[in-house]
Amino acid sequence: MKPIPLTEKLSVIGQLQPEEFVELARRGFKTIINNRPDGEEASQPGTAAEEAAARAAGLDYVFIPVTSSNMGPEDVRRFAETIVASDGPVLAHCRSGARSFYMWVLAGDADVVGLRDDELIAVAGEIGIAPDNARDWLAAHRHTGKTEVKGFYEKRTGSIQYVVNDPATKKCVIIDPVLDYDEKSGSTSTEQADTILAYIAEKGLTVEWVLDTHPHADHFSAARYLKDKTGAPTAIGAHVVDVQKLWKAFYNWPDFPADGSQWDRLFTEGDTFKVGTIEARVMFSPGHTLASVTYVIGDAAFVHDTLFMPDSGTARADFPGGSAKVLWKSIQDILALPDETRVFTGHDYQPGGREPLWESTIGEEKRSNPHIVGQTEESFVKLREERDATLPMPKLILHALQVNINGGRLPEPEGNGKRYLKIPLDVLEGAVW
Repeated sequence: MKPIPLTEKLSVIGQLQPEEFVELARRGFKTIINNRPDGEEASQPGTAAEEAAARAAGLDYVFIPVTSSNMGPEDVRRFAETIVASDGPVLAHCRSGARSFYMWVLAGDADVVGLRDDELIAVAGEIGIAPDNARDWLAAHRHTGKTEVKGFYEKRTGSIQYVVNDPATKKCVIIDPVLDYDEKSGSTSTEQADTILAYIAEKGLTVEWVLDTHPHADHFSAARYLKDKTGAPTAIGAHVVDVQKLWKAFYNWPDFPADGSQWDRLFTEGDTFKVGTIEARVMFSPGHTLASVTYVIGDAAFVHDTLFMPDSGTARADFPGGSAKVLWKSIQDILALPDETRVFTGHDYQPGGREPLWESTIGEEKRSNPHIVGQTEESFVKLREERDATLPMPKLILHALQVNINGGRLPEPEGNGKRYLKIPLDVLEGAVW
């Protein structure tokens, strides 16, 4: 059996014999992955013989034994990392090549993400996997275990913080982390952020990004604290500079750098990045604020405050720079995602006293959200503006924006070693009390 190329770097094949390894090295392969457990049948050479032959031929050799019913996240992670680490082409084998093919699918690199199921079934056929068997396996496994999402509910402000990880590589991002703040006493703490860090340590995850969806009006961002703790870069939407320019005037900060330099990266519409092997992209979603973005990571969309749970409607649009009409357009862009896309919102206020919830789907939002079902742009704008006219400002908006437009940095200590917030009076004209 000849190697079946899956990507430029990875091919799969059935059972290898030790005498074949020299020829494989001559053909340019650098690493052999053996996915077949020892002892499946008497005729297989076994791991020890394979490894000795591989080493003698100058090949790296990695043993990741799996069965058709047991391909765990740790196995998939090692498989993906071995391919990335190899300095040249990789050949993975099992008895027939099928398990190695399925491991590649589970690893979910960019080449897999871009292929339809029928295209993968065609590739499986080259390996000798019956179409019906490949179809059934893909239906059961392809879309599971890719994007793992853990939400952390912060009861004081009704905020949800997220850790989103790729189980194959254990790489993760943190989205919208909260720095604890008590406005009555002026006290701050890192309890929420430390809970996130403890979870990351427990899961053995590595943080690739600390992301904010927008400068929040109801809590302080812990982005800076988490950057200092993890070394991961921070990012936010590029239109944060428009919010900075607006609020630096409110705070009378003529020297404040309203250029977004407080973050390591400013995302624009359509920008892409990765969480391990999982593709992610950025959607510009203004309306709630001038700078709001949605992060689409694999099959999950983090929509900040644009959409709430289907029983809770949508975000307000009356903050400085907000617009109900612009918000409607952003909502339509989000609803154009596939119906099965998981939707994770930034807040939940427990209507009717129910337990906090933060995950729905695009399909559920279309079917059940009263701010969407049966609405037109005109009716939505009327509904939203009438409701917003009755809402008081968030109690922390003047406290939080001066921290959050500065990337989550608290004010610098003054001469006595204490930090002070600056609260402008009468700048939010017409606000409901």
